[in-house]
Amino acid sequence: MSDFDSNPFADQDVSPFQDPSVTQARQTATAGLEEYNPFTDAKPNPAGMASKTVGPAVSTQPAIMKPAEDPPAYSQLQAQEPPRAAAELLRRQEELERKAAELDRREREMQSLSASGGRKNNWPPLPEKFPVGPCFYHDITVDIPVDFQKTVKIMYYLWMFHAGTLLANLVGCLAWFCVDTARGVDFGLSILWLLLFTPCAFVCWYQPLYAAFRTDSSFRFFVFFFVYICQFGVYVLQCIGITGWGASGWISALTGLNKSVPVGILMILIAALFTALAVLSLIMFKKVHALYRTTGASFEKAQQEFATGVMSNKTVRTAAANAATTAAQGAFKEQV
Repeated sequence: MSDFDSNPFADQDVSPFQDPSVTQARQTATAGLEEYNPFTDAKPNPAGMASKTVGPAVSTQPAIMKPAEDPPAYSQLQAQEPPRAAAELLRRQEELERKAAELDRREREMQSLSASGGRKNNWPPLPEKFPVGPCFYHDITVDIPVDFQKTVKIMYYLWMFHAGTLLANLVGCLAWFCVDTARGVDFGLSILWLLLFTPCAFVCWYQPLYAAFRTDSSFRFFVFFFVYICQFGVYVLQCIGITGWGASGWISALTGLNKSVPVGILMILIAALFTALAVLSLIMFKKVHALYRTTGASFEKAQQEFATGVMSNKTVRTAAANAATTAAQGAFKEQV
């Protein structure tokens, strides 16, 4: 057979793993690991390795917080944000100022009443020698709470604007009548509207609004809303200016413009005033309604106030008592 089929280790009885160098290396690597216990604090020290210098032992006691630590750094974002405490102080200051103004208003009211000997009418401001005296007491700073004074003042100025517009309408219809004698009806109605709508507007919608804010009356609020809606409708009709209705609206202004350009321009300006009145009335109606919803008024309260007012009226009580007496006497006679 060939020599390649022979076992080269056949004549050797010694195992290659019995080599002294291999045996020494194996013993050195495993020395110290046979007695190693992982559940003990002692660490194995491999044989043959020189012991090294160990540093100071680390304390295993829990860390104790220092009695005082440095405060956290004040960030720039916190510096820019408004502090809540300052906002709260501002809100309280505004509330105190509002209460102080309310107390000042009541104090002025008491002083005016004590100085005048009672609540005397002061509106309209007529001369003392005038045969007719004032009919109403009107003082917004005394009667109206501070939160609603601005709204009531705007409505008072709106009533004055209403009266001025009616006066301008009278002038416009007079100028129209001067250039067109067939417009006598418009001129006569413009006089009637000035004499009728000026006091009626003050009595029918401004005074109920004034009294509603002064006494927080739900019934007076409803009176104001009903009358003011009708007033807004009148403003719309006057703004349109139908011929023969005594209003210098847009239709009447265009008609007068054919007769005279200056008169037509004057009537166009008056039509613009009526338009502004209609727009401002709608805006203030919404504003007053929004304030009305914040006062806690309601339709039920208005009914209660109306019933209380009717039953507290002496004339109504007398009429009801007479009616009841008459009905009782009639029923008694029928039985007899």
